Amino acid sequence: MEITIPSITEIDKAASEFIKNFDKPAVIAFYGDMGVGKTTFIKALCKQLSCTDNITSPTFSIVNEYNTTTNEKIFHFDLYRIEKIQEAIEIGIEDYFYSGDWCFIEWPEIVNTLLPENCYHIKISEKENMIRIIKNIK
Repeated sequence: MEITIPSITEIDKAASEFIKNFDKPAVIAFYGDMGVGKTTFIKALCKQLSCTDNITSPTFSIVNEYNTTTNEKIFHFDLYRIEKIQEAIEIGIEDYFYSGDWCFIEWPEIVNTLLPENCYHIKISEKENMIRIIKNIK
């Protein structure tokens, strides 16, 4: 799967196209440089999943929980501040990953060994003129 987002005005369309690749909640790890748009894309995904909550970056809380109109849960992780895998284990991260709910993970590198085998690994990269490429890397 590869999706091109030519401009921010196309992000909802791209999120809709992306989410159609999943017939049930999934664990999705998002890789990409700082400022490439991981949080912005996850917000668009939550919107496509009919999230009823205000979507914010979990930079300081590590994980945010959102609800949808279809009674699904979405867990949004930002692991940028996690320095040791033990910190992630202590917050029960594996319980989230195996909950059967949506899990969107920013900066997943520290927990790569804990990610489920069926986790999707997605890279977001920026090309010239602010174009973003969303690509499955595993």
